[in-house]
Amino acid sequence: MTFGPEFLDELRARVPLAGVVGRRVKLTRRGREHVGLCPFHNEKTPSFTVSEDKGFFHCFGCGAHGDVIGFVMRSEGLSFPEAVERMAGEAGLQVPQSSPSERAAARRRADLLDVLEAAAAWFEEQLRNPPGAAARDYLERRGVDREAAAAFRLGFAPDRRGVLRQALNARGVDDDRLVEAGLVKRPDNGGDLRDYFFNRLMFPITDRRGRVIAFGGRALGDSPAKYLNSPETPLFHKGRVLYNLARARQAALDTGELVVVEGYMDVIALAQAGFPAAVAPLGTALTSEQIAELWRLAEEPVLCLDGDEAGQRAGFRAAERALVQLRPGRSLRFAVLPRGDDPDSLVRSRGAGALRSLLDEARPLADLVWLMETEGRRFDTPERQAGLVRAMDEKVRRVPDTDVQKAYREALGRRFMAEFGYPIWGGPGPSRPAATQRFRRRDRRFGRPTRAPEARGTASMPGLGARQAPNLLVQRQEQVLLAALVNHPGLIVEHAEDLAEVQLTSAELTAFCRLLVDLSARNPDLDSDGLKCHLSDQGYSGILCAVLRPDVYVHGRFARPGTSPEEARDGVRHILEVQRGRQAASETEEAGRHLAEAMTEDALARLEAKQRQLRDSESRLMVLDHLEELDSQGQK
Repeated sequence: MTFGPEFLDELRARVPLAGVVGRRVKLTRRGREHVGLCPFHNEKTPSFTVSEDKGFFHCFGCGAHGDVIGFVMRSEGLSFPEAVERMAGEAGLQVPQSSPSERAAARRRADLLDVLEAAAAWFEEQLRNPPGAAARDYLERRGVDREAAAAFRLGFAPDRRGVLRQALNARGVDDDRLVEAGLVKRPDNGGDLRDYFFNRLMFPITDRRGRVIAFGGRALGDSPAKYLNSPETPLFHKGRVLYNLARARQAALDTGELVVVEGYMDVIALAQAGFPAAVAPLGTALTSEQIAELWRLAEEPVLCLDGDEAGQRAGFRAAERALVQLRPGRSLRFAVLPRGDDPDSLVRSRGAGALRSLLDEARPLADLVWLMETEGRRFDTPERQAGLVRAMDEKVRRVPDTDVQKAYREALGRRFMAEFGYPIWGGPGPSRPAATQRFRRRDRRFGRPTRAPEARGTASMPGLGARQAPNLLVQRQEQVLLAALVNHPGLIVEHAEDLAEVQLTSAELTAFCRLLVDLSARNPDLDSDGLKCHLSDQGYSGILCAVLRPDVYVHGRFARPGTSPEEARDGVRHILEVQRGRQAASETEEAGRHLAEAMTEDALARLEAKQRQLRDSESRLMVLDHLEELDSQGQK
């Protein structure tokens, strides 16, 4: 779904920023602005500012920045379209549908939501009536009280085939919609339609807004499938949904804690025990989409694992999927339950305090990575130890963020040193040749940080901060480049070939740059507001806020929206040339190392070719620098 800039501007104008922020932050007026304690990090002195005139909030402590839509996204864990729809409802604006097909799809989804809501109400009714006696007895044995059953909208599918279909047919819901909603199914042999659920305790599954999109059913009699979920439908994709997400969301945002358990009953038991921020995947291991969903609500969700081999395997699978998505401040922790216990049985037998202790002692993801490679294995020879180093290196290389990679090398290196008594990945790296240093010094138009800022949460990783400064400068240059492209989209088409090949310091920024090229190629006339809308639609609103922060423009004024096209063009060209030179310098170093190892004609030819590329890049930069000096003198 896309939203035009006119609609978004109208939405921002109708929804007061200070009013929305004021629901979560106690604001005090200071001149033309409001200040308060930042809701996104712990602080005692207010550094969070809301500027109604300028239409943005900014925290001088943690760097959080954005407009009213960004605040709703960040504070409520919503996607861009969800935040826009939420705000449009408050403002009394009709959300535009951009095409007939999108309007038809929206009507279809709304119709299916109505069908599923009717089914949920009918299941609830059956649980309260005489047919639901066995289900009520089961809930009583499991310690689920009436208040919890009502809060989670539990229901019952009777042990009589076809009764749901008959009931909803009588309310005007035809068979085609029942099939599409996953409530009835057509047998493979072509016989009569059959209800999908019967003789089961029913758990409504909702989306993030609390709307019923599917069901899970727990068998109350003999059945080969103890738990059964709805089939895939236009509304329901099992690998993307988490049970209880809508109810857990606000509690997770308020406390910063989110607990992931195995099943429906575990979630309900934790809610009754005072842990409302609990969710569960739907009978499968956590998927990449579900992990990303967890990170919308908490920086380090805690996975509660059974203390057996199956629980350990589930932890390893989650760790594998999380590694390839890690970024600073986002990880998982793992709480291992006593053997034979699940969260439900633990809180019923030993109380909420026992679970709290386990959550507080949860192990970091790095521990799981170490266990994945060491559990049950012997490393009593140099060869086996070398194999462990290689395996860990392969794991770490899968982490997309370079700073997180470095932190993992530090942590795993310390573990290896403690275990085997000698360091790996340690010591200072090889000195950089003068060429690389020259490209690092070409920063006069982007600002020169005097020291690397201390990153929260890295105090236990000595040495990381000392190596940050050069990398921070490169990241600033990249942010300036991306800000200039977003504010001046015409430059994307001009430099599309270079931008399609540029490698930035993080996978996220590189993907963001590739998307800019792709969007401009498909929409050559796209202006800055339209480009921002498309980027937000595709999940890049966080990066968009990061590269358009006011402090980014301090390092490159040409990137500002009001800069002349000529000045912006010169600035972008300069950064791209610096990027090209830095890459050429790195490749020249690599070619030199390869020649030292191989000493072949091919290796020599490769080194000479890279040296020529490096000299060419340096020459182009000298020309650019000279032209800039002449331009500067002319302006004087």
